[in-house]
Amino acid sequence: MPEDVRTRITLLLDRLGEGDEEAMPLLLPLVYEELRAIARRYVRSESDTVNPTALVHEAYLRLVGQPDTDWKGRQHFLAVCSVVMRNLVVDFARRRKAAKRGGDAQRVDLESPELRIESGIEELLALDEALDRLKDFDPALCRVVECRYFAGLTEAETAQVLAVSERSVRRYWIKAKALLQTMLSGDGGARAGEGPRS
Repeated sequence: MPEDVRTRITLLLDRLGEGDEEAMPLLLPLVYEELRAIARRYVRSESDTVNPTALVHEAYLRLVGQPDTDWKGRQHFLAVCSVVMRNLVVDFARRRKAAKRGGDAQRVDLESPELRIESGIEELLALDEALDRLKDFDPALCRVVECRYFAGLTEAETAQVLAVSERSVRRYWIKAKALLQTMLSGDGGARAGEGPRS
């Protein structure tokens, strides 16, 4: 992304944080493709019913309703958008599951370097539940997953959003994937009262 575009994004986020409602419509075209990439990560398993464009637009509407947010740059904005999209897709999956009342599969592939949701509502809901448990266990680990996997941020960008070192991001990412794998495999994962292991 060209430096002048990054600068425009930063300026618009500053305006948005100050409550300037006219900044969001100017910001959206500059980050639209990045938001669509985040949306595509979420709707892989729901592509027949959830459109990435619709997800971006719904997230946009939610973000417009959050004035006076102290945006700390493009990466922070994308990370927040990622969380908003996750909530929207999970809400949709829950409604759809309630309508269907079926399926017990919980196959989520964490073997590859990137997390992959293979298919279906159950997998998405299982991952969401595991992320909630991970957040209860160690919020920093959950934030790394949100930034690295869902927002598609690099280690350096994630480190900037979380105000930690890149080395910490790498360590958290490895630990988060291992804990999520344990949680999703049904082995119990992180138990209440256990502190994070080094």
